[in-house]
Amino acid sequence: MNKIYILDTTVILNDSNAIFSFPEEHVIIPLSVIEKVDKFKREMNDLGKNAREFNRTMDTLRKRGSLTEGIELNNKGTLQILFRAINGKEEVGISSDSVLTIGKNMRDDHPKKKIIIVSKDLNLRLKANALGLHAEGYEKDRFEEIMDYNGWHTLYLSQEELDEFNAIGTLNYEGDVKLRPNEFLNLKVKGKEKTAALARVAIHAPNIIIPLRFSSEDISGLRPLNMEQTFVLEALLDENIKLVSLQGVAGTGKTLLAVAAGLRQVLRDFTFNKILVSRPIMPMGKDIGYLPGDIDEKLRPWMQPIFDAVELIRSIDRRSSKPTLPSNLMDMEELQIEPLTYIRGRSIPNQYMVIDESQNLSPLELKTIVTRMGKNSKIVLTGDVEQIDHPYMDSYSNGLAYVAGRFRDNPLAAHIKLSKGERSELAEAAVNLL
Repeated sequence: MNKIYILDTTVILNDSNAIFSFPEEHVIIPLSVIEKVDKFKREMNDLGKNAREFNRTMDTLRKRGSLTEGIELNNKGTLQILFRAINGKEEVGISSDSVLTIGKNMRDDHPKKKIIIVSKDLNLRLKANALGLHAEGYEKDRFEEIMDYNGWHTLYLSQEELDEFNAIGTLNYEGDVKLRPNEFLNLKVKGKEKTAALARVAIHAPNIIIPLRFSSEDISGLRPLNMEQTFVLEALLDENIKLVSLQGVAGTGKTLLAVAAGLRQVLRDFTFNKILVSRPIMPMGKDIGYLPGDIDEKLRPWMQPIFDAVELIRSIDRRSSKPTLPSNLMDMEELQIEPLTYIRGRSIPNQYMVIDESQNLSPLELKTIVTRMGKNSKIVLTGDVEQIDHPYMDSYSNGLAYVAGRFRDNPLAAHIKLSKGERSELAEAAVNLL
């Protein structure tokens, strides 16, 4: 064991099994971390769940021996709980049992070993570096590559290959570009920059290129305004794709297209029995008790963006030549708009579900939701991984990035990153300039 890892509270609250992520190494948890984690155990959210699971794990492990002296774990590592001050005194700005204090103690006691403070708190890592301690983030379930993954490629073909694709409606691709199931393609002829065709990769045959099925269709009067939205429409309307993740900045049409596609498949195509639209209520905190009205009235301000999207879709449909949506859309049982608080514990069969702002959910929370999906159901995750409201997640470790990364090679899923804003010229300028 050449390294000693000291874990802080943010790591435990993010992953209750974090102590097992360092095989054959020595892991230390300060007593102050145990106490801070315990304060979260009554919370009915992901943090509370992790706190309770961690407490149960530690209660089981203490039966193996003294945690103060250290016990051996199944991964050949050791675990120890420490509480120790420096010369019996507190340093200015550092409590006697803090992660930083124990880090300094261990460095002095074990000069030949590498002492590593592990934290998801950027400020703590900065303080550690200022004190000459090595610090790193907790990297489990981070998908940094998802920031650069668009879900589609520009693919250059020879003229002969393009002619074959146009003639028979399929192409056996034998090139060097790695293709994944349900990826989308902007086909161009080698030496030319003009788009020759839009296509996609077949679900169960990553080397087979097939044409888009829904590129010429509209949904409730809405038509795709750019290539990325065309790919989104294809993924949303394909009944064989059960999970769609849409990542992009504000104004790219993620939520609007997701909801419109759901309304069409419920009210016109009858593919699903119901559309359920939900979003986390991260900004609420304890403010809900100060809002007037019953629970539905209290929650409505945080669900208002969804109501706005539905109302916009209905107004566009009403102005189209062939309206398809009923005038009493908001009152229909087939449309449900509710916070994620109401979803837990349910089974969701024969439904089309949209989770808006899903980047504010943890990997465990999204896993809980996706595993609720029953037969003949579809789930659409929308969000912007660069706008995280959760204190213990970042662009790479949030639920949206986690699910998109895990399902990237799965034929049941498709991922599209949208970059072009279509809300308005002002909104697009604000995204780029502010």
